[in-house]
Amino acid sequence: MNPAQEVAPFGSWKSPITADLIAAGTVGLGQIALEGDDIYWREMRPQEGGRCVVVRRSPGAMPEDILPPPFNSRTRVHEYGGGSFLVSGGTIYFSNFTDQRLYRLDPGAAPRPITPQADLRYADGVYDASRGLIHCVREDHSAGGEPVNTIVTLDPEAEDPGKVIVSGNDFYAAPRLSPDGSRLAWLSWNHPDMPWDSAELWVGEIAQDGTVSAAERVAGGAGDSVFQPSWSADGVLYFISEQTGWWNLYRWRDGSIEPLAPMEAEFGLPQWAFGLSTYGFESPQRIVCSYTAQDSSHLASLDTSSGQLDSVDTAYTSISALHAAPGRAAFLGGSPTEPNSVVLLDLRSGRSEVLRRSIALDVDAGYLSTPGQIEYPTEGGVTAHALFYPPANRDYAGPADEKPPLLVISHGGPTSATSSALSLGTQYWTSRGFAVLDVNYGGSTGYGRAYRERLDGCWGIVDVDDCANGARYLVGQGQVDPERLIIRGGSAGGYTTLSALAFRDVFRAGASYYGVSDLEALAKETHKFESRYLDRLVAPYPAQQDVYVDRSPIHASDRLRCPVIFFQGLEDKVVPPSQAESMVQALRDRGLPVAYIPFEGEQHGFRRAESIKRALEAELYFYSRVLGFDLVEDIEPVPIANLDG
Repeated sequence: MNPAQEVAPFGSWKSPITADLIAAGTVGLGQIALEGDDIYWREMRPQEGGRCVVVRRSPGAMPEDILPPPFNSRTRVHEYGGGSFLVSGGTIYFSNFTDQRLYRLDPGAAPRPITPQADLRYADGVYDASRGLIHCVREDHSAGGEPVNTIVTLDPEAEDPGKVIVSGNDFYAAPRLSPDGSRLAWLSWNHPDMPWDSAELWVGEIAQDGTVSAAERVAGGAGDSVFQPSWSADGVLYFISEQTGWWNLYRWRDGSIEPLAPMEAEFGLPQWAFGLSTYGFESPQRIVCSYTAQDSSHLASLDTSSGQLDSVDTAYTSISALHAAPGRAAFLGGSPTEPNSVVLLDLRSGRSEVLRRSIALDVDAGYLSTPGQIEYPTEGGVTAHALFYPPANRDYAGPADEKPPLLVISHGGPTSATSSALSLGTQYWTSRGFAVLDVNYGGSTGYGRAYRERLDGCWGIVDVDDCANGARYLVGQGQVDPERLIIRGGSAGGYTTLSALAFRDVFRAGASYYGVSDLEALAKETHKFESRYLDRLVAPYPAQQDVYVDRSPIHASDRLRCPVIFFQGLEDKVVPPSQAESMVQALRDRGLPVAYIPFEGEQHGFRRAESIKRALEAELYFYSRVLGFDLVEDIEPVPIANLDG
């Protein structure tokens, strides 16, 4: 202990990492595009009500907003969106969130719509310069019932709804045009598969009017998930496939498929959103790529002639949204000491430049916790993975006879994965004296298909065991207080949280962010993209309705014995508000301490600064009341039902 440190109970420490600071100083960084010497990216800005802005950085200039307010580059295809803009000749084509129409933004002009006012959504487009057309994914909600997904071609000079050129499957993604404009590649999949279960790669000939013929399946299907088809400048089609149980690079050349640099590492990602990219072409002979291995992201250079894969040294342990062009690469990079940032890498000199950080503020390192990668035994004789953050605050130390409370984070997806990039959302807790365990439970991406498929048929079991066993492991190591174990999570992580509280006697409090409480209701009510997801994660429905009932926290609320706080967006189409509200009422009726914080205007995930601030402070206030420690900061109280009981 530093003699200058004040001794105070864990959880009560005063921190400069405030909710106001996080809400005002953090942006969400996404989609990157390169054109000429310019770099474009998308920023989600909580301080602008969650508006998504397209930003451009030209050589020698400061980044500038290209998209004027109130326009918001965000598509609702699959509800999760992604691939919301494309660039051609300095012109931006983007999906506007409010009306879901495609707009055209020419240099020096105002945005104008190029699709009609209709119940249509667009994403993941590519501009066809030789024909003056855009080819993209369209989701048609106009007929009612389940929407229809297709690939369409449309004229960007007119208000064109698009002409269907590829149809017949439930889902499509990644239409990509060959350099000579003669062929179109795309991905497709069907219910009940998700794109990380099985996805097929198709190629067809494309006519002058944009119609597609002579389509053939190149790869994928039946347990093989294909990701990110991309054409090299010399007309070779590259893609990522899971043929070996790991997402590795392949190419289709002269009718044959060739593996490139096979290894037990993940070059691919679960396609929750459009436009994901883990590799790009510096030239036809050189691919710059990223992959995940040993719980960390790695950057590499692949010689397409020899197959030689060489590491590229960077300071980043989390790499995504990678694109390349001659002499350079751009990506989102982060590390335990660096927040997620837009990074430009000079491939000749090896020098990198940060163009935009997701956190626009400096925090003294003395208030930051550095995570350690841990592995621990879990059910079935296998190993689970997590990042462990000990409490850290240069001004405070905990009492010698006290151990810190533990906050276990169950991530969403559930096929997502924890990120090692610096997150003020995590540091908010550690700088106040909480320990944090960010769990990559079975089902997470980054450890091969077999690890991901541990969750098949076992959602609410494997994930719960891995979170509970992580907490037990740290208790056994003497690092945390066994009487103050907390679990929190959002979306699928919210379901894991509620299941852990209902079906295990490990945790003493929990926080569910737009979490699932009723699996049967979710199977009936959720959107098309995930409407059959539970067939694999839980069981076929309604044939095995009993499994849904048995594994739903709402039907086991009588087994739950600890306080819970719920956060919910009232416009959430993925997990409707009824999921939270039913659980809140059940716990209130049972006399358990429970709080409910709904947010008008929020969907699945909170985007507004005021929502982010309120959620963080309300969660901290809730823990202070139910775990019994004092707060040193002034926080708006949260109504907690049954607190006295």
